[in-house]
Amino acid sequence: MIKNKIFAWLKEGTITIPSFLFSNYKAMGLNEQEVMLLLQLQSFLEMGNAFPTPSQMAARMTFQESECLFMIQRLIQKGFIDIEEEYSNSIRHERYSIDPLYEKMIDCFLKTLNQTESAQAAADNDSLYTIFEKEFGRPLSPFECETLAMWMEEDHHPDIIKAALRESVISGKLNFRYIDRILFEWKKNGVKTLEQAKSHGEKFRVHQKRDKKAGPAAAAKEVPFYNWLEQ
Repeated sequence: MIKNKIFAWLKEGTITIPSFLFSNYKAMGLNEQEVMLLLQLQSFLEMGNAFPTPSQMAARMTFQESECLFMIQRLIQKGFIDIEEEYSNSIRHERYSIDPLYEKMIDCFLKTLNQTESAQAAADNDSLYTIFEKEFGRPLSPFECETLAMWMEEDHHPDIIKAALRESVISGKLNFRYIDRILFEWKKNGVKTLEQAKSHGEKFRVHQKRDKKAGPAAAAKEVPFYNWLEQ
């Protein structure tokens, strides 16, 4: 007997609710009453009732029928609910659609994502300026600040810019012109990751050591000095 009751309870089904809605309904312009009505409407739709009446809605909620009707109308005006028409055997039927709710959730999610990325980019920018000033041992000049901003506008990832700075430090050529040449060469050769940048730097240093070991004999041959930026 108890199993039958539990089985009947399970047959009532469940509804899936995006957690994003609970975290951001206020930002979407919804209040708690409207969210609950939308969830009730989703439940009716999933149970096969595509056009529940205000009285049916009120029977599940703590609102009067007139209040449910008013909230439904307000949600339609605010663009969270649509009323669609469909025909069956030449008979016109109306049904609610909460697709607009999900469209607004997606828009809100993308807006939130863009804001997060913008905030992260701003933090990365501040970090880059601080790192460069630390390595140079002085505040950056207006021209250097403009150059650093230009690199970021050219879609150089902050980590790649830091890697280019590191290469200039290791090479003993700590200046913006040299760093700019590194970034230009990396972009030309499709370097987009730290691993690729590291590989290019290691190849340069290995070649540089080989040139030093060659000594005066190699210099006597008048072989041009190897520059990894022009490989």
